[in-house]
This record gives sequence, C-alpha cells and structure tokens, in this order.
Amino acid sequence: MVCGGFICSKTSLTALNVLYILVAFILIGVAAYARVVAVVTSLALVGGVIACGVFLFLTALIGVIGACKHHQVLLFFYMIILFLVFLIQFSLACACLAVNQEQREQLALTGWRYSSNQSRIKVQLNSQCCGFRRSDGAEDHPSCTNLKCCESNSDYACCAGNATHTSNANETCPCASCSEKLSDKINYGFKLTGGIGLFFSFTEILGVWITVRYRNQKDPRANPSSFL
Repeated sequence: MVCGGFICSKTSLTALNVLYILVAFILIGVAAYARVVAVVTSLALVGGVIACGVFLFLTALIGVIGACKHHQVLLFFYMIILFLVFLIQFSLACACLAVNQEQREQLALTGWRYSSNQSRIKVQLNSQCCGFRRSDGAEDHPSCTNLKCCESNSDYACCAGNATHTSNANETCPCASCSEKLSDKINYGFKLTGGIGLFFSFTEILGVWITVRYRNQKDPRANPSSFL
C-alpha cells in the first residue's frame, strides 16, 4: 500500500478529525481562560473563537463518520463546512493578534461596565485591585474595604466606595487599578487564543485537501463497478 491510496487517505482523514476534536477542546479551553482572566463578558473576539471551537467539534464528528463510511454527501458538506470554519477561525485569530493595547483595554472596560457588581467584587478580591481605572470615581466601583491595601487607609474614598463618607477623603487611591493588575493576563489571553487559533487553522486546509482526494478514490474492497 502506498501512501496516497484509499486506505491511507481514509486513515489520514480519520486521524485528522480526531485531532480536530482535540483542537476544538483546546480552542474552547484557552478562549475560556482568556475570558476568565479578563473577567469580562463582552470580548467578542474571544467569544467567537469559542464558537469556532464548538463548531469545529461538530464538524469533526461529521468528518469521522464520513471518512469511516466513505459517504460522499457527508464528505462534501464536511469539506464545505471545514473551509468556512477555516476562514472564520483564521480571521478571528488574526484579529486577536492584531488588537493593540488600547483596544484591549477598551474591550476590557466595556466588559467591566456590563459586569454585575458581584463580579466586580470578585475581581477586586482575587486581584487585590480597586476599580478598573484610577480615574474612576469611588461610586464607579464596589467598596474596596476588604482589600489589604485599604486596611490601613480607610480614609480614602476608593476604599469606602463612597466619595462622601468622609470630608478628608483623598483623591489618589492607594490600591492598584484592575486595569493595571489584569493587563498582562489580558494580553496573554489574547495572544494565546490568537496564536493557537492561527496555527491550527492551517491544518483545516490540509483536511479540505485530503477530503477532496479521498472523495475521488474508489474503495478497493467494494464492487469495482459501483462508485458513488
């Protein structure tokens, strides 16, 4: 048996789709990690990569079934869908890598504003930060009283979460902002998601090529006079 024959193409396509299933879980995992560390719910780019991961998983299942049965219709739709997944995943991965620092902060700020007060409190406690930006007023974020940086600085307005709680309220918060604390994690999340998405998107082109070749090959074990 030479590589490139029917059995080789069938085995390659099946193995590639098993790989796609693993890739789908990786994409979902790293994109979910990017959203968690950013602690926002409106990162559309990262959410798009998660959707691609789910879609790729379903597509890979179709590919496995089509490869095992040499089903012409399933393989045709699999080939078309996989190419569309490639285009979307490639675009989103490039977008994640192309987003600059200012745009990342703006996306994170949007997510912060749409987050619930409970989510903000959780972020502040986990990251030991107060408010998203230093320029935010004390009324723009939950009380930071439970933070270590506020234990001995209770007179600061940001630590009380109430700008009018004391007449001696200071304007400069002693705690770091969440934007400063989470900046590296947000950047890492975008780069990790974009890098993995870009790398594996090229394997999908390989899958399309193998599928095209496999569909045009005859099963040597089948009736030679029948070819669907």
